[in-house]
Amino acid sequence: MNIKEIKKGDKILHSHMGSKPPVSGIVMESPIIGRGIRSTLLVDVKGSEVGFFDEIGSIYTKEVLRVFRDNHWLPVEHAD
Repeated sequence: MNIKEIKKGDKILHSHMGSKPPVSGIVMESPIIGRGIRSTLLVDVKGSEVGFFDEIGSIYTKEVLRVFRDNHWLPVEHAD
């Protein structure tokens, strides 16, 4: 799945917390801006999965690893 295909409300796995395993979150805004892609996304980060706080904040789009669609985790391709 391309990063452009992510929508508001999608569940994602990301590496923003620097933790293993990756942490889940819910996308709060579309990554598309005009004709391009945002460098950051507003995400409801579920930090409690690894012992941190749950909070809403920005993460870099390059840190998005997988998206949950059709009951499967799909890997995310980042356009360079």
